[in-house]
Amino acid sequence: MLFYHRSTAFDEKDKAALHFIQLVTRAASTVRENTLEELRRYYDEKQIVELTLVICMANFTNRFNDALQLTPDIG
Repeated sequence: MLFYHRSTAFDEKDKAALHFIQLVTRAASTVRENTLEELRRYYDEKQIVELTLVICMANFTNRFNDALQLTPDIG
């Protein structure tokens, strides 16, 4: 069980998003319809697309920086 499942700091909406974020980051091909159905309880399709894009862009940036051994300028 992951930390956010036990945490009281996150509500069910947050936990659904965190679960999706974990799946997309670790193995996007493991996302199943039941995960998307859970997201749809809290987010509309446009929000799910936007969330997915943000996850993918963050992962892309992290992998790019890691591969080139760059330290990101976080201001």
